[in-house]
Amino acid sequence: MPPILKLDDIFLSFGGAPLLAGAGLQVGPGDRICLVGRNGSGKSTLMKIAAGMVEPQSGEVFRHPNATIRYLEQAPDFAHYATVQAYAESGLGPNDDPYRVTYLLEHLGLSGEEDPNTLSGGESRRAALARVMAPEPDILMLDEPTNHLDLPTIEWLEEELRKTKSALVVISHDRRFLERVSTATVWLDRGTSRRLDRGFSHFEVWRDEVLEAEELEQHKLGKAIEREEHWLRYGVTARRKRNMRRLSELQTMRSSYRGHKGPQGTVQAQITEGRESGKLVIEAEDITKGYEERTIVAPFSIRVHRGDRIGLVGPNGAGKTTLLKMLTGQLAPDAGVVKLGTNLEIATLDQKREDLDPEDTLSHYLTDGRGETLLVNGEQRHVAGYMKDFLFQPEQIRTPIRNLSGGERARLMLARMMAKPSNLLILDEPTNDLDIETLDLLQEIVAGYNGTVILVSHDRDFLDRTVTSTIAPANPDAPDGRWIEYAGGYTDMLVQRKGALEERRKAEKAEKARTETGAPAGETVKARGKLSYKQKFALENLPKEMAKAEAEIALREKKMADPALFTKDPATFNRLAAEMDKLRQSLVKMEEEWLELEMLREELEG
Repeated sequence: MPPILKLDDIFLSFGGAPLLAGAGLQVGPGDRICLVGRNGSGKSTLMKIAAGMVEPQSGEVFRHPNATIRYLEQAPDFAHYATVQAYAESGLGPNDDPYRVTYLLEHLGLSGEEDPNTLSGGESRRAALARVMAPEPDILMLDEPTNHLDLPTIEWLEEELRKTKSALVVISHDRRFLERVSTATVWLDRGTSRRLDRGFSHFEVWRDEVLEAEELEQHKLGKAIEREEHWLRYGVTARRKRNMRRLSELQTMRSSYRGHKGPQGTVQAQITEGRESGKLVIEAEDITKGYEERTIVAPFSIRVHRGDRIGLVGPNGAGKTTLLKMLTGQLAPDAGVVKLGTNLEIATLDQKREDLDPEDTLSHYLTDGRGETLLVNGEQRHVAGYMKDFLFQPEQIRTPIRNLSGGERARLMLARMMAKPSNLLILDEPTNDLDIETLDLLQEIVAGYNGTVILVSHDRDFLDRTVTSTIAPANPDAPDGRWIEYAGGYTDMLVQRKGALEERRKAEKAEKARTETGAPAGETVKARGKLSYKQKFALENLPKEMAKAEAEIALREKKMADPALFTKDPATFNRLAAEMDKLRQSLVKMEEEWLELEMLREELEG
């Protein structure tokens, strides 16, 4: 199948070392590509070249003349648009369905009547997503689409992208998101690109194999150079007459060996831990908070002990930041009491990057303007050496912060936070803009931190790997101010929440049966005797029917995974998608029916 977009041997430099030197990207109909690489490797630049927003200095760029491409802007331009609806509709083509804009805005939590110039960062991202997704273009290019989105919206977006007919090129730091939407991986590394025709879940093993093979080749080249140099000095032929061909080959090998640029290093840093805090870090008793008629936090109590690592999750607007500020003493509750423990030294990483002055230099920011050194773990470090630990070059010491990319700004804030002594870390969306390797380091730091951690995050994988308990709204679909602490990470929270929901349904079922039979309080449906024949048959056969539905769904997913299916046979693709939706709806109904019958059986058996 011929590609609808092809970049080949792309070269681009901004004056120093080339950013892109031989990079490529090929997109065919139905491709699901994740574009990965270190911060600063040129991922966003390559995507902008593909979208026609940046011109390379050399290389081949082919775009099918009839192909439509939409690129998700990091900073949308809302000028000349009175409403979000008007902005989103401006991305539609003549034959596109305007109702799709309304559908997307509704699922993204926007009415369309909002003034674009008053939107928050998260709302801006949602509006931009609606604009690029509405036309269902041939190629949809998404640069960090999950930044500022809450978990329910991220999970909805995953399903929407899995169903779309558009080819995808996605950049994201969210491991789980990439695993669920990608079927191919393009790795941008040291200016060049490599492609793996498998999804992101296979990337890290493949990357490590590639780097190991490269290291082995360099070792072999070094040994070959040693052998040739030995021949040059001691070979009998060499003493009589120089073999110019072998001499030339030796020079080529030396040049290749010296010119080899290894992979970019990883962040090498340790957090500066302060003195030990008291055993009880935070105690909150029946704290509440509300604005006008809305309850943000209903009576909530918690005891946070030294060494706890607590995650805060929930939809945007549920009140995560409000609850966090009350727990850390930054905001007074309307009622209730918050007591902070002794010897607390707090270090904060703010997702809004509010304390970054764009005119400040890296050196001034890291040292607070106190010269060229800073104290790290009790040791005086020169700022240039400390910056190098976080992959900044010495020549960037006087660079204004405004010149940094989003990933570099995130690393800079991480560097400053880790230099300060602390025993309580407050991390608000710490994973935004960090590359996979730096995320790995941050996970290790948080998981091994001897102090206490409270973090707000929408990164499910990060939560599962780091926190010991999770605070989430009791009612995630319609937050009412009630918060519950669950043991474990995000996935553990979902399991426990499902169990609590089943228990509530069980109680409601029993109460309904008691009401219908007129039994006095305390009696349950046990008084009704036993399951009917029809109920017994359904209870025994529903699991078989559910397994059959799951197999049918898997069969259709396998057929739809063929990237060429939509192009070759769009009617079959659409039919399979419709069948799969019906099967999933049927499966949900069967699961609910089986659960109700199982609870009823347990009631009757006592």
